[in-house]
Amino acid sequence: MVAWSCTLKQFIRNAYNFDTSGSVEIRILGAPNWADEDQFDLEAKPPESSASGHWVPAKSTAPPTPEMRLMLRALLADRFQLQVHLEAKMEPVLALVVAKGGPRLKKSDGLAPPSLVARKVGSMDRMETLLTGQNAGMGMFAAGLAQTLKRTVLDRTALIGNFDFRVVYPPDDGSGSAPPLFKSLERQLGLKLETERAPIDVLVIDHAEKPAGN
Repeated sequence: MVAWSCTLKQFIRNAYNFDTSGSVEIRILGAPNWADEDQFDLEAKPPESSASGHWVPAKSTAPPTPEMRLMLRALLADRFQLQVHLEAKMEPVLALVVAKGGPRLKKSDGLAPPSLVARKVGSMDRMETLLTGQNAGMGMFAAGLAQTLKRTVLDRTALIGNFDFRVVYPPDDGSGSAPPLFKSLERQLGLKLETERAPIDVLVIDHAEKPAGN
C-alpha cells in the first residue's frame, strides 16, 4: 500500500470506506485544520501471511481491500494517534422521488453491465452534460447524482429493478434558481430531487496528532 501527498482526511476516507456520496466535510467532523492541508506519504506492506500480502491491484487507482482498510485504521491510530467514533446526525439531504405523472424510464434487458456515465456534449458556445445510465438501479443513480451535486442523495423512488435512461442538462447559470439538473430530471425522466432532513452517519474525530518524522 503506497500513497503520496495525501492528507489525513484522505487517509481516513480510504480507511473507513467513505465514498463521495456526500462532501467529505459533512461526513468527517471535528478534524483539525491541518488534516485537510498538510500532506503525507505512506508506504506499508501487509504481512506475507495475510490475504492482502500478494494482492496486485488491477490498476493504480484500485481501492484497498477490506483487510487493508483495517490495517490502515491501525496505522492511523499508531502514527496519528487517531481516535474516532461514528454517530448519526440530522442533516439536510436530497431525496430522489417520482414526480407527478410517473417515471419515464425504460426497463433494462440486463445484458449490459451496470454503468452511469456523464460526459460533455455540444459545441463550445453551448456545452451540456449527458448523463447516461445502463442497467442502473435507482440506488446507483442516487449515488451518481450525489457525486455530481456534492450532496447526499437518498433513493426514495421505491422503483425496483434496473433501467436504461439518459438526461441532458445545461450548466448552472448562477441565477440562484433550481439547478438545471433538477429541472431536466423532472422533465426528461419524471423524477424529482426534494430537500429533506435525515439521519446521516458521520465520522467524528476525537483526537489526532501530526506524526513524528521517521
